[in-house]
Parts: sequence; structure tokens; C-alpha cells
Amino acid sequence: MSSQVTQKRSRALQRREDIAGYSFMLPSLIFFAGFVLIPMVICIWLSLTDSNMHTQGGGNFIGLTNFSNLFKDEVFLDALWNTFVIVFVSVPAVTAFSLWVASAIYKLKMPVLSAFRCIFYLPVVTGSVAVTVVWKWMFDNYTGILNSVLKTTGAIDANINWLGDEKYALWCIILILFTTSVGQPIVLYVSALGNVDASLVEAAQVDGATDLQAFWKIKWPQIMPTTLYILVITTINSFQCFALIQLLTQGGSGTQTVMYYIYYTAFKLTEQSGHFGYANAMGVVLAIFIGILSAVQMRLAKEK
Repeated sequence: MSSQVTQKRSRALQRREDIAGYSFMLPSLIFFAGFVLIPMVICIWLSLTDSNMHTQGGGNFIGLTNFSNLFKDEVFLDALWNTFVIVFVSVPAVTAFSLWVASAIYKLKMPVLSAFRCIFYLPVVTGSVAVTVVWKWMFDNYTGILNSVLKTTGAIDANINWLGDEKYALWCIILILFTTSVGQPIVLYVSALGNVDASLVEAAQVDGATDLQAFWKIKWPQIMPTTLYILVITTINSFQCFALIQLLTQGGSGTQTVMYYIYYTAFKLTEQSGHFGYANAMGVVLAIFIGILSAVQMRLAKEK
């Protein structure tokens, strides 16, 4: 009898704990459902319609027509190519540079380390519009500091239209995205490297391991979760590159990306009153690519 009473009390206690836990989670669950799940469902539905600014009730159902038209759309294919170029250049560059910098500074004394953290993290907390305006001035065709420096040093004879020439514009975007993306990974890597078991590193060095061997065999496996997080977050941010394009080139000079084309299709095609269905189809395709690439990264990281 006493054991049954004890079990009932334990179940009641567990039930109260579950209710309390879900009660604390409820605000976040409501936010997640209202601003993530429901918009996702609406996006998928609209991608199957011909919805625009004037349609009522979500437009007419047209099935997969929007998706089939996407891969016949040369503008979308160019935008998709540019997006992949940005991702496959910026993500490895940001990860490698962040790890290199963090490896160089994580053993410094705290005041110096804090100063470096602040310097590298400053572009992250600074408004993206302000940072972009500064870069736009630097790349200016007539008054930009970059052209002035290069002409003074004799590297170039005439001004280069950095943001107006297809040979340079996309790489300028990648450079700016790189400088605004390394702050958080550096801070994360500094923290991760500081938590590596120093006794294992010392034991390996006593056994004759080089710094590279100690890093690859001991430090790298221990910071792999941080690396995975950085890869996934940087990939998502690179796929969603929009503000730089909007502020610098408005999709011109061969810098059209999927995110900008979504915005342009939904809100700028005034002659079509905006094509929400087509824009949402692009959003669904972009989400699928992000999910696939993130899953591949996670799979490869777990195999290391």
C-alpha cells in the first residue's frame, strides 16, 4: 500500500513539474508558432498560388507551376549562382580566418584579449546600414579612399568603378560580408579554445607532438561543436545576404541574389502588382537548399 501511495505522489509531483516546465516554455512556444511555424505554412501555401497584391484569399491554386517556372527563369538561375558563390567563398573564409585569429589571441592576458574581442566584434553590434555606408564611401568611383590609395601607390592608373563593374562588384559584396561576419565566430572560438583540456595538450607535447599535431588531434575534436555551429550560422547568414545588395547595388552589376530577387519580385514588380506566389516559391527553394547544406555540414562534422 505504501509503495502505491509513493508512486502516486511521485507521478503527481512529475505532473506538476511538467506543467510548470511547459508553463515557462509557453511564451516561447507561442512566439515560435506565431512567427516561425505559421508563416512557414503560409509561405508554402502561397508558393502554390498565383497570389499578388490584388488577389483576395490567397489567390488561385496553380500547383507546382511557380516551381517549374523558377528553373526556366534566367534571372533566378543567375541569382542562385551568385548566392552559391557567396556561400562557398565566405563560409570557409570566415571559419578559417576566425579560427586562425582565435588561435593567435586566446592565450593573451585578459585586458588585451578583451580589447581584441571588442575590435573584432564591433562590426557585429554596429548597425549594418552604417557599416555599409562606410564601405560604399570607400568603394566610391570618384571620391573613394580605395581608389585614392591605389592611384597614389601606382597600383592603378584610373579609377575603378568597384560597385558598378561586374568583374569586381560581387567580390566587393563578399569582402564586406566577410568583415561583418567574423566577429561572432572569433569570440566563440576564443571561448572554445580556452575550454580545451590543457593537460592533454601538454601530455601530447611531452610525447613529442608538434603544435600542428596537438591542434589536429586534441584541440580540433574538442572545438568541433563550436565549428559546426559557426558553419551552420554563417551558411544561413550568407544565403540571406540582402541588406548589402539593397544598399550598394540594388541587384545590379551581376550582384543579384535570391533574397534580393524575392524582395524585387514580391514588392517591386509594379506592373504585375507584385507576384507573392512566385516570390514564396523562391523562398521555399532557398529554405530547401539551406536545409540540405546545413544537414551535409552536420553529417560531415559528426564523422570527424
